[in-house]
Amino acid sequence: MVIGSGGREHALVWALARSPRLTKLFCAPGNAGTARLATNLPVDLTDLDALMGLAQQNAIDLTVVGPEAPLCAGIVDRFQAAGLRIFGPSAAAARIEGDKAYAKHLMKQASVPTAEGRIFRNYQSGRDFIATRETGVVVKAAGLAAGKGVFVCPDPADALLALENIMVNRIFGDTGETVVVEELLKGQELSVIALASGRTIYVFETAQDHKPIGDGDTGPNTGGMGAYSPAPIATPEVMARVEADVLVPIVDALRNDGAPFCGVLYAGLMLTPGGPKVLEFNCRFGDPETQPLLMRMRGDLLELLAAVVDDRLEDVQIDWDPRPAVCVVMAAGGYPGKYETGHVIEGLDRVEQVPDVCVFHAGTREVEHMTVTAGGRVLGVTALGDDLATAQRRAYEAVGMIRFQGAYHRRDIAAKALGGP
Repeated sequence: MVIGSGGREHALVWALARSPRLTKLFCAPGNAGTARLATNLPVDLTDLDALMGLAQQNAIDLTVVGPEAPLCAGIVDRFQAAGLRIFGPSAAAARIEGDKAYAKHLMKQASVPTAEGRIFRNYQSGRDFIATRETGVVVKAAGLAAGKGVFVCPDPADALLALENIMVNRIFGDTGETVVVEELLKGQELSVIALASGRTIYVFETAQDHKPIGDGDTGPNTGGMGAYSPAPIATPEVMARVEADVLVPIVDALRNDGAPFCGVLYAGLMLTPGGPKVLEFNCRFGDPETQPLLMRMRGDLLELLAAVVDDRLEDVQIDWDPRPAVCVVMAAGGYPGKYETGHVIEGLDRVEQVPDVCVFHAGTREVEHMTVTAGGRVLGVTALGDDLATAQRRAYEAVGMIRFQGAYHRRDIAAKALGGP
């Protein structure tokens, strides 16, 4: 059973469905895309009792948790206490994502390279600090905010507004009780996703996400507007430093803190002139990075995830398609602000006939045999190509075949790797 309803979960379902070990596949609650490959089970993701009940009622052998909220709420602890096998970190280990202040403290303790930062639990103290800054800063709500709780502010005046919105206006609710204010790092971002189990770490192929809503990385941050894999900036030298300076120390630090990590450890990095620095850690697969990564993965994802749960990760080998993949997110007009839902999506059947292209559903549902929009990020159109330019062209050609009212997408996904702005 895959828990979640986004594009990441559709990609996980798509990959798991190809496993020769699979007998039955469920997705809770799923979307219109997962419904074609699995049995969707309607449930509220915050209802851990209901999720555990579904696992027991359907004799689930392995549960795979997609989103961060159930992980931070302790779903793994609950399932394991009931004797149920589940893929993901404990609540204590998931704090690496769920509490940015804790993550900052742990990185400092483990000498993991990251931006210089301060933690504030008092609005006036944070305001006084930002008022002394002459250069830009990044303001982060410490708790979970679905990828939208980070404000990059080249002008400190914008940072004061962000701080007020988070701590006073409470646009993210209790998530904004604590705020992290960091230096604004310069460079290119890199997503490194790894599996950790016991003392074994397996690093996936690399990817680069595109967080801001607008072309040229402009506008507010989103959950992710597209991604591509591999990222040419991730040279062997860079990856060696990431593994030695970031992944190994943080896994050791979590273990020493009584929170051994078992599951997906995602490091969001900035490649600065001084080397890779951590922007954030996540405790689950990235979205939309998972879509191009799983398009490129060869092998049995079910076997890989089971090996993590059984602490035998060192026994599993995964091969990768050398061809690059590009994912372009089609979003509802107005996202990440207010947007409409319920609009009919046209062209999906046509795209399904295109080789080396997959449309991963995110915010969709079925209504009277029609697929309609049901979220901010609606689809992740993902394509493979012999080279990155071909993958990019195929993805955008497929995007052009799909229509729904208010559809919006960035037009520059993967442009950086192709020499663009």
